[in-house]
Amino acid sequence: MTIFMTRHGQTDWNLQKRVQGRVDIPLNKTGIEQAKITSQKLKNEKIDIIVCSPLIRAKKTAEIINEKLHCPIIYEENIAERDFGELEGKLTSEFDFSTFWNYQKNVKYEKAENIKEFFKRVYQTLDKIIAQYPEKNILIVSHGGVSVPVYCYFNGIPENENLLDSCCLNNCEVVKYSV
Repeated sequence: MTIFMTRHGQTDWNLQKRVQGRVDIPLNKTGIEQAKITSQKLKNEKIDIIVCSPLIRAKKTAEIINEKLHCPIIYEENIAERDFGELEGKLTSEFDFSTFWNYQKNVKYEKAENIKEFFKRVYQTLDKIIAQYPEKNILIVSHGGVSVPVYCYFNGIPENENLLDSCCLNNCEVVKYSV
């Protein structure tokens, strides 16, 4: 089994460095082009199923990629982006963004999803996907935040302070994990 992971294409909020957890922001023109390029890169890969976040930026990316793959798309709520709660829409410079992504500090917020709870949600979903589709090759289309626990699931959690620095995918970057 192989799991491919890609992050959605660029949005205007990505450009502004604005956190967009559960806010349903669409792809911008660059994001659409990035998805088309990723579609070309993946067209010769054997992918059986796309598992996709239900947020519009991921859905549109998956639809564009699937123009070449022609496989079923399954929408999975548990690979939606981390819930940023009271931090939604803020610029990353307006709060301690590094601490927000520090697994060891595990800061609790009033509304935002705690990092260890977020990892647990993503890990359980990966366990479910692997158990449900053991003979299939899966493409996960999700978010930068989700790419962090996916990376850690397969590689372990690094010791560094800000996991985004070492584990987060760029828009439409693709990684491949063997199970």
